Amino acid sequence: MLHSKVVGTTKSASHPNRPAVVNSLQRLSPICTHGRPARVAVSRHSSVRTHAAAAPTSSNVGNVESVGLKDVPLKSLFPDAPPPPGPNAPKLKVAIVGSGLAGLSTAVELLEQGHEVDIYESRPWIGGKVASFQDKDGNHIEMGLHVFFGCYFNLFRMMAKCGVLENLLLKEHTHTFCNEGGDVRELDFRFFIGDTKIGAPFHGLRAFFTTPQLSPADKLANSLALGTSPIVRSLIDPEGGMKDVRALDDVSFADWFKSHGGSQASIDRMWDPIAYALGFLDCKDISARCMLSIFQFFATKTDASALRMLSGSPADRLLAPIADYIKAKGGRIHTRWGCREVLYDTDASGRPTDVSGLRLTKASEEQIVKADVYVAALDVPGAKRLIPEAWRKDAFFDNIFKLVGVPVITVQLRYDGWVTEMKDEMLKRKVGAGEAYGLNNLLYSADADFSCFADLALTSPVDYYKEGEGSLMQCVLTPADPYMAKTNDEICAEVDTQVRKLFPSAKDLNMTWSSVVKIGQSLYREAPGMDPFRPDQKTPVGNFYLAGSYTKQDYIDSMEGATLSGRQCAYAIVADVDTLAQKAAAAKAAKVAA
Repeated sequence: MLHSKVVGTTKSASHPNRPAVVNSLQRLSPICTHGRPARVAVSRHSSVRTHAAAAPTSSNVGNVESVGLKDVPLKSLFPDAPPPPGPNAPKLKVAIVGSGLAGLSTAVELLEQGHEVDIYESRPWIGGKVASFQDKDGNHIEMGLHVFFGCYFNLFRMMAKCGVLENLLLKEHTHTFCNEGGDVRELDFRFFIGDTKIGAPFHGLRAFFTTPQLSPADKLANSLALGTSPIVRSLIDPEGGMKDVRALDDVSFADWFKSHGGSQASIDRMWDPIAYALGFLDCKDISARCMLSIFQFFATKTDASALRMLSGSPADRLLAPIADYIKAKGGRIHTRWGCREVLYDTDASGRPTDVSGLRLTKASEEQIVKADVYVAALDVPGAKRLIPEAWRKDAFFDNIFKLVGVPVITVQLRYDGWVTEMKDEMLKRKVGAGEAYGLNNLLYSADADFSCFADLALTSPVDYYKEGEGSLMQCVLTPADPYMAKTNDEICAEVDTQVRKLFPSAKDLNMTWSSVVKIGQSLYREAPGMDPFRPDQKTPVGNFYLAGSYTKQDYIDSMEGATLSGRQCAYAIVADVDTLAQKAAAAKAAKVAA
């Protein structure tokens, strides 16, 4: 039987004299992952034991320090929460369309301010692009591969409030590249002198100078480029560094990188896989602003590049606790209700002034929802469907239609052995012992069409490990344009072929199950010159607000960006609360008079 156990102190395999980062609040994964990552001449891998990030001791989280993080560099990335409402503060009724992290984050913040919140979701489940569900056989199907970087300040804050941080499993602080033929190399941020941990920026400098993924010449060119980037300024002036980063939106990362001495080989072997993983685009198509926004955290904050993954499915380990928190605060979540029309008032010139209601449908049912405030917490395609055509006369709304999403396909392949256990034939086929073997981390590849991947049976074992079965490889194809017209069987066959090219030792393993999820437009395409078209959360329509990772915020389109956008949306509503309450009271009075 699978079980959890609490541990005190263990020894690190790579530093046997140094205690590993484990305490009484940290738990081992329900499976002892004694897996031995592949050993290659140029890289030393230690055995990895999965353990959870420290859980909060209190749900009263007021700042980032409460969840074990420090020194958030920018107020724009971690805004101050408004003070608690006074006893006579206005209470608004808020209708939120969309239940992704942006909508959930907006709801959490508004409920804590005492407002009444209803969330409407067209799907049978919540979560948006972070959602997961179970098929008829009990397999967990995900919309994508979800990795929690150490700089996800806002998401960790919300997770702490909802008591869900304990469901995160901390991985070794290294970024692993799987090249063709079982050649595994690292960008290793673990830097110790004796028992002393060396932090930013030196851990990053060492990682880039020592990585075997690049040749010595490419490492030198790479260092030259990064050494002349805004990252350097960010070390002493985070605000100024971010200003410089914002100014690089008009140029691709590839053009910027090479203009600063970086090499094409460095892009091909390292930066393209990372760009695909972060923004679903390669370096020639992604803006320098997008990539450098991430890198400045990786360079300036020791744990920003550390990786965590959920212990199991997003539905159970992330979304359900957040939904429970919302319901406990008095919020309501209505699934299978899709918004078909936004009803609104206009002034004498025909300009929209305020939203008056939402027309929602559920199967054959229909209702008109009335609220004081309306929030569209959607992705780009969803926002385009919701915004009335007449509103596009305003450049604010029309600009949203200039944004487009990137097609993405998430493929899950189950095998009858351990794909990434490359050295031990006996362990590769050892299933049914309550143990999993192989590479327990997020994996990148420059030699496959999937940007990043992981064996979920190792990384997220609570729901994805199955007794008697082996690896569950989850691979992200992006941009997925060449694959969108293919059948699911064709896609699985191609991905399976590429998995075996990366791990030749898996050639004799059998694929036993597969799943394919296609998303025609996922993250918005963060190409050069797109940032000006991202809208603010506050719109020209008086009681209509936006949330979503595509909206204006100082992070990329991501789980963190979505959560931050929700905070910004909620705080914009709180800032306008008196005006919104007066409008709501006037509308009610007019209705009574009529």
